[in-house]
Order: sequence, then C-alpha cells, then structure tokens
Amino acid sequence: MAAAAATPTPAPGVSGSGMDARLDQETAQWLRWDRNPLTSESVKQLVAEGNKEELQKCFGARMEFGTAGLRAPMGAGISRMNDLTIIQTTQGFCRYLEKQFSDLKQRGVVISFDARAHPASGGSSKRFARLAATAFISQGVPVHLFSDITPTPFVPYTVSHLKLCAGIMITASHNPKQDNGYKVYWDNGAQIISPHDRGISQAIEENLEPWPQAWDESLIDSSPLLHDPSTSISKDYFEDLKRYCFHRSVNKESAVKFVHTSVHGVGHEFVQLAFKAFDLAPPEAVPQQKDPDPEFPTVKYPNPEEGKGVLTLSFELADKIKAKIILANDPDADRLAVAEKQDSGEWRVFSGNELGALLGWWLFTSWKEKNQDRSTLKDTYMLSSTVSSKILRAIALKEGFHFEETLTGFKWMGNRSKQLVDQGKTVLFAFEEAIGYMCCPFVLDKDGVSAAVISAELASFLATKNLSLSQQLKAIYVEYGYHITKASYFICHDQGTIQKLFGNLRNYDGKSNYPRTCGRFEISAIRDLTTGYDDSQPDKKAVLPTSKSSQMITFTFANGGVATMRTSGTEPKIKYYAELCAPPGNSDLEQLKKELDELVGAIEEHFFQPQKYNLQPRAE
Repeated sequence: MAAAAATPTPAPGVSGSGMDARLDQETAQWLRWDRNPLTSESVKQLVAEGNKEELQKCFGARMEFGTAGLRAPMGAGISRMNDLTIIQTTQGFCRYLEKQFSDLKQRGVVISFDARAHPASGGSSKRFARLAATAFISQGVPVHLFSDITPTPFVPYTVSHLKLCAGIMITASHNPKQDNGYKVYWDNGAQIISPHDRGISQAIEENLEPWPQAWDESLIDSSPLLHDPSTSISKDYFEDLKRYCFHRSVNKESAVKFVHTSVHGVGHEFVQLAFKAFDLAPPEAVPQQKDPDPEFPTVKYPNPEEGKGVLTLSFELADKIKAKIILANDPDADRLAVAEKQDSGEWRVFSGNELGALLGWWLFTSWKEKNQDRSTLKDTYMLSSTVSSKILRAIALKEGFHFEETLTGFKWMGNRSKQLVDQGKTVLFAFEEAIGYMCCPFVLDKDGVSAAVISAELASFLATKNLSLSQQLKAIYVEYGYHITKASYFICHDQGTIQKLFGNLRNYDGKSNYPRTCGRFEISAIRDLTTGYDDSQPDKKAVLPTSKSSQMITFTFANGGVATMRTSGTEPKIKYYAELCAPPGNSDLEQLKKELDELVGAIEEHFFQPQKYNLQPRAE
C-alpha cells in the first residue's frame, strides 16, 4: 500500500536555524488550531522542554496523501494521524470533490471505520470518522456514516450500491497497533488512482485552517444530512453475496468444520453472517481473538500474511474441535489466509498465490457450469497483479477466457474491472499475492468476507468428492502446469543505495545495457516499469503504466522463470517475486523447486549483491 507518512527531511538549503524557525512556525500554528487537549498538551510540553528531536518527528514533514490515502502512527503533529490532520485532510478532500462533482450535495459520501484506538492521543477510528463526517455535513454534503465498525469492503460496496461520489475508510488494516489510515474510494467504487491523489494533496494544503464548525461533531447527530446505512447495506451485501453460492444443498449437509479468526479486528460478525447466507454451519471463532481489541494482545503483528505465528491460537482450537480448515481475516477483513490440516498432522498455510489458484479455478468452474455457451468466454476476464502468480494466465489459455495483469495493488485491478464491466464484460475474479481476493465484482476491491465463505463452500464441495484443498491444488497444477513461487526482500534504508543497485541493472555491461544472463540462467525478456522499457513489445515500450518514483524491473528467463524486483511504497524494502511456470505434463515438483531455488540464489548473488550494497536479509 503506497502513501506512508513522509520521512521528515529538512528542506534543501534550510540551515539549522532556518529549520528551527520553520519548526517554531509549524508548532505555533498547530497550537492555535488544535483543540484536542491531549495532543495540544503533549506539543506544549515538547516546546517547554525544548525537545527539538521529537518536535522534528511530529512536525518535520506533513503526511503525504497518495493513492492509498494516508497511513501513519497516531499522535500529535502534521506527520501523524490525529484530530487536526483528519480535519485538514477531509476539508481538502471535500473541496476537491466539490470541483469534480456538481451533484456532490445530492449524492453525498460514505464513511466507515475499524476498531483502532490510541488513548494517549485521544485518537480512534470512530472519532476520526465522526470528525470527517462533520467536515462534509458543515458544507451541506450528505454523509452515510456507519454507526459501528465494518469491514473495509463495505465502503466501496456502499459507494457503488448507493451511487455516491466517494467513500472514506478509517483503517490501518494489518499495520502495528499505533498506526491508523485514511483510505479513499472514487465514485466508480474503486480506490483512487492518479491524478486524484495529487489533486487532493494540493487541496489539503489549501485548506489547513479548520472551518468554523470543524470541531463541533455534535452538530451531525441532529442533521438531516446524516444517514446510517448499517442495517440496509448489511442486508443488501449478504443478499448480493448469495448469487455466488453455487452448492446450497451441499452446504446444508456439509460436515466440514471451520475455525475462523478475525485477529482482534472487525471480521467476526460479518463472516458469521456470510456463512448463514450460504446455509453453512457457522465457523468456530477463536475466542481470544473474536472481539475487536485495538491492543491486538495475542499477536506480535496482526497480519495473517505472517503465517503460522498469527495462527497459533487457531491451530490450538482447530486441533481441539477436530476442524481441518482455518480461515483468518486481517483486522479490517479485506484479506484472507487459509490453512489446512494435512494427513501428516502438519498444518499447511496456503500462500496468496496458491489460494488465488484455488479460488480462480473454483469461480471459473462454477461459472462454466451455469454458462454452457462457449461464445460467452470471449467476454469473460480474470485479473491479477504483475507480481502475483501467472497461474490464471495458464488457466485462461487452456479454457479460452481472457487474463490481464495490472500494476501491483487492488486500486489498479478495481479500476480496470470497472472499465471491463462498463464495456459489458464479465469479471470473474481478481487477486494479488498479498492474500487479497475479489471474488464478487459487486465490490471492486479485495474482500476477505466473501473470500472466506467462498473458500468454505469450495472446501465443503471438495469434501463430497473426498478431496482436500491441497489435493485439488495439485490437480490444478497437473492440469495447467506447475506454478511455484518464492518471494522475499532485503532491507535498505538508503535511497542512494537503491538508486545505485537499480542503476547497475540498467547499465550492467557499462554500455547502458540490461543483463542478458543471471548466473547460468539466460534472460529472454526485460520490462522496466520505472523507465517504460519492454523489449518484448515491437516498439520496446511497456504497455502497463510507468512510474519514475518507484523502481520495478521484471526479468523473464528462458527456462520459464519470471522474477520482479521492486521497491516498497510503505517500507524500507527491496522486494523480489520469483516464479517458475512449467508447461502441463512436467510434474517433477522436486526438480522444479530445486531449479527455482537456484534461480533465486543467482538473482540474490548477481542482481542484489547484498555484500556490495550492505543490504540486510529478511529476518526469518
């Protein structure tokens, strides 16, 4: 997710004293405008102590509003999430929307929130949502504000369902507990893409002073412009979800047991309702993690992508009640991890790519049963991001539907899906390897609630054939070719080093040429989405959008391997994603794994050169 808080850096040419003057100016302005006693007191105390270092952290640079909105720690100052920065952000967003939509005051916006809270600064997702609603209502804009926590996908769903101009979700998803975020959806029901991020960012800068009623959140409670969509949206969402239930009779009889964890987030109640909508017996909830808790007391990181560490309590409960399948949502319930007990007694946590293969196969198979007419295949699509497995491409090639890849992130897949749907196409499925799945295109974003219940129906259906998820996954690979993946990262805090490393790849021979080999592996194609070069295209120009602000190069190898190296938008990491795609019939899995390990080893040694660039490997 792009758009982390900017790292405070002194402006070029600003001397120490000049920087101090700017800091003094920022803090003085803050104290004039901030009416939250906890954050204003903490700033007053830092000023009184002359704590320049801490003040620099709070006021060095304003959070950067990107396509993912905002995400930063909660606390005082312009680089943090707090009452004042929420007011300022919403004022800018409101002014930007007024320019873009002449009917904003008729259509309005939706706002929801997760369960995060930060007692030390008085910040919480619910309070931020109410302050955001106050800004819009004070300008005569109708607001559909959920009265209680919801999963993130309920916001894009509401935008599309009620034909609103925009949506805001206050959440930091699976980030550490001190963080919060402000995620924005456009009127098409997808996350914003450029140039809207820049337009909103500029409008925020132009509207920093709180409007007269900005702090008076009680005004919204009696306003005719405030609507609570909770009951009607929940009812309509689960009604729409029923269209993706393909085997109701199997579900009613199913004896398959599921354990569900919402990892102290918002998912519990909504996954229970989803199972009910599918006539499945409710999953057993992990009691210690079922209720929302902003402290996330039982996990180090509230992120199911981290694998077994987050699932310890789920394994214990599943073993106790003899359940074979675990479904885990992240705290805002837009992602899903699935684990299955193997015959060996071990638990297997499926990777995002493996679950993507299973869900893609299932949604296509179920759709095909309902749509026998082969001619409809030409208008049928699946999507995945460019760093995700190419398994959907292999299924599409064999079955005759279309596959497209997009840039990394659901903002691209959501926007592209909307374009396709508007052209009369059917989008069956989209996914990214970071355990995000769009199984039902009535939500143009990843949705961990629908993915959980559709995974459960898939497992229940397979059980009637005496098949496990792992066995079915193997059958998919046998039919469409093995796709095995390996992803990791190196940590690098220095932008200069990152520039050097990628610069070296673009000038590998000293004559401005990319490498043609990596160790013993021959390179057959290169795509550089930083510069826009793609030597597999006739005009050598990349088809996907390019971005000079981030590094991303993809190498295709003669042995069927593909590897992408890219920088992260939110963390000091250089990531890599490698995949070996074998044609159907090559079923020597051990040999393929060995080949992929060797390829990854060569990429690390020759392209990352961790010793030369002083990179830290991922801590296992």
